Amino acid sequence: GGKGGRGGRNRWRPTLRALVLAPTRELALQIGESFRTYGRYLTLRHTVILGGVSQHPQVRALSIGVDILVATPGRLLDLKEQGHARLGQVSHLVLDEADLMLDMGFLRDVRKIIAALPAKRQTMLFSATMPSDIARLAREVLSDPVRVEVSPRTITVEQVEQRVFFIDTANKRALLAHLLQDAGMSRVIVFMRTKRGASRLAEQLEKAGFSTEAIHGNKSQNARQSALARFRNGRARILVATDVAARGIDISGVSHVVNYELPNIPESYVHRVGRTARAGAEGIALSFCDSSERAFLRDIERITKLPITVVENHPHKSTAAFKGQIPPRPSSPGRSAPKRRNATGHSRPNKGRSESYGNAPKRQTSPGAPASNGSNPKHQGLSGERTAPSGASRGAPGQRRRRRNRSRPSAA
Repeated sequence: GGKGGRGGRNRWRPTLRALVLAPTRELALQIGESFRTYGRYLTLRHTVILGGVSQHPQVRALSIGVDILVATPGRLLDLKEQGHARLGQVSHLVLDEADLMLDMGFLRDVRKIIAALPAKRQTMLFSATMPSDIARLAREVLSDPVRVEVSPRTITVEQVEQRVFFIDTANKRALLAHLLQDAGMSRVIVFMRTKRGASRLAEQLEKAGFSTEAIHGNKSQNARQSALARFRNGRARILVATDVAARGIDISGVSHVVNYELPNIPESYVHRVGRTARAGAEGIALSFCDSSERAFLRDIERITKLPITVVENHPHKSTAAFKGQIPPRPSSPGRSAPKRRNATGHSRPNKGRSESYGNAPKRQTSPGAPASNGSNPKHQGLSGERTAPSGASRGAPGQRRRRRNRSRPSAA
């Protein structure tokens, strides 16, 4: 850091030397909290700047001086253009979740920020995937880089039990309400593709009597933090979220993830279902697939390389969405179907792959039955599940995968 003179401590002003760029507000806050924890006994100062909240406290922090700055690209550019953020002394640059920055349309902003930095610096780029545009950016901003892979090339979600329901779009909400009768779905994240859809579904679930919160880019940062707090402390059972807003969320104890709408980017599926099964625990991911989403399901199966169990017997099965499926086939060699248990906890013979779509397989209660009425046949465990065969999720001929929307959102 630099000193403003010999007047003592009050005149000492740090110089910004490390810049961390994150695509979402939640991720920026999480990184800032990590700096607070790890740097507790150091003299380094840091701050976080992001959109959706007043810039005045952020401007004040920058004027006092920081060693480390964590920022979302949009707000940083705004403050730089206003003369509040001076980047001329940055010696370390970190680009976190670079692939998400690409999906959100932030690469142009990132390039503008990089152009304002000294040419001599250390740059680190972190990305869950390496699409061609990110590889090109890496070649532009990195000099003689070392590539480090901390996970296998094959994306896997072994700790998550995956199930898919073929259903018409109009019946998705009714199926979700039916599944939520299961008390085993104690803490649930429901994923939507659009902000408007997330708000509408959250309102409908709340009216139906389910304690629900929603987070997406149209909500203020304070509203998003409040929603996450209610979900984290159990006051809200359900969190409806978009992919962008959910990046950076780390909440333990999520029992189920529901893909109300399948993502059109298959890697997003892995990020979604990773919200459950945290820290080595097991979790369940339920996906609703209508006839227009079959191509998305095929792409998901391709990158995960794991079978997805098809729930064939449920109240809102869609013949159209299910069309083209081959008859059930035996379980994989060497893998026996899990034992079912009755209400007293005693095991009983299996009849094919038959288990509740709500409760985890290891629960020893009446499968799929709500706590309020274990004898209600409407909510008993479903039988007739099978594994989706390779290529079984093909859509109608001529169906094309939707193109990514790379327009810049209204809020980071």
